[in-house]
Amino acid sequence: MRGRIRPERKYYVTKIICFFRKETVLSIAVILALLSMFWVRPDKAYFTYIDFRTLGLLFCLMAIVAGLKAVGVFDILAKKLLMGTSGTVGVIRLLVLLCFFLSMVITNDVALITFVPLALIIVHKLPKELGNYWLLKIVAMQTIAANLGSMLTPIGNPQNLYLYARAGMSAAELITLMLPYSATALILLLIWIQVAAAKAPHVCGSEKDKTLLGFSDRKELNMEYLAAYLILFTICLLTVARIIPYQIPLVLVLIYMLLRNRENISRVDYSLLATFIALFIFIGNLGRIPQFSSFLERIMAGRETLTAVLASQIMSNVPAALLLSGFTDNCRALIVGTNIGGLGTLIASMASLISFKYIAKENRNLRGKYLGIFTASNIIFMIFMLILYFFLDKGFPGITKAIAILSSQKILRGTLTSWKKSRGEINIFSVPIQRSLIFTPLYNFFIKNIVQGFLMYNEFAPTADILFF
Repeated sequence: MRGRIRPERKYYVTKIICFFRKETVLSIAVILALLSMFWVRPDKAYFTYIDFRTLGLLFCLMAIVAGLKAVGVFDILAKKLLMGTSGTVGVIRLLVLLCFFLSMVITNDVALITFVPLALIIVHKLPKELGNYWLLKIVAMQTIAANLGSMLTPIGNPQNLYLYARAGMSAAELITLMLPYSATALILLLIWIQVAAAKAPHVCGSEKDKTLLGFSDRKELNMEYLAAYLILFTICLLTVARIIPYQIPLVLVLIYMLLRNRENISRVDYSLLATFIALFIFIGNLGRIPQFSSFLERIMAGRETLTAVLASQIMSNVPAALLLSGFTDNCRALIVGTNIGGLGTLIASMASLISFKYIAKENRNLRGKYLGIFTASNIIFMIFMLILYFFLDKGFPGITKAIAILSSQKILRGTLTSWKKSRGEINIFSVPIQRSLIFTPLYNFFIKNIVQGFLMYNEFAPTADILFF
């Protein structure tokens, strides 16, 4: 009997470990929700925790965008735009701007899933020296562009959709709130591209034609699907604007997919929806524990934005938004904080993991170098965003305070000292910088512990076994 039981136990343990690695955030959220039930027993109040409007809209938007992507709309759009672009720098700029602007409508993760592979195809059609120069830079640029572009609209990312609804804001109010940050990010991205282009190796002739020759013609658009999903998307926008109730697009999307496009049902990210539900339960239960609730409220009071930025570095910005929103009414500060918090570590925004997966699939030896470029460039952008936040929130004294904090011996000087002691170089904005010693422990921590859990045994399962040591 023992010989039979042990293999069965091993099988189930393996399955549990595989699931945890595939759905790390969901698993942690469920564990937290279950633990919180020991303090607050399940009752009717649990149903009041869940924001069904946010879940319904999120489902509709994911289904519609998945349908449009399956039809090939984004591929055709990208190809047509690239055909009208001349020169390597023009193509690079367009690929980055596509991520920046389309992420406002199709979300940051869908923008990266669509355009990072396109960028890799184009880079490989450049001369080898030029391709090697742009490979990691353009993916890092696209990742930052998608994360910062998506923060401008309510439907750009999940935390905006949730916090925007919770705050009772209009779309215009959210856009006005985030416009200075998006505009600054766009200027910084354009500067980065120009500086990088000035440092790029010189290659004779234009590579535009060779670049575009690699695209195979897709089959013609299914006009029924295209028209249907565009109409449904318009209805969703009316729901976002609170003109019609969320039940209308939810019912219409479900009916259409069941009757005309059932395969699209499987393309929805149900793990994200389940994560939201588990976190709603966890946060709702924490709010009913007086000691914890009052403790977190005291910590956050007047520091909502910075708390959100820091929390995002550890748990990612979507869970941070859900958790912190249960203990403050200042949703505007959380919107700013979780969007800025999407910069920084590799897990600060889940969308950033998508780009990392593509780089790992491309060449596993490039992971460390990409992580260095990604982390350093994210920190630079975060510094600019925080300085802008202090300026907008507190005026010029706030900027002075921000610069003093960022240039303190513990943060900036310590980092510069580490750079001097390190081996090798990385290029940030195409300026050679000594690779910091802090990247080695960062790399070991994120790759071996956290990132491996997110990437293993997921939609890239065929390549998962070659991504890690």
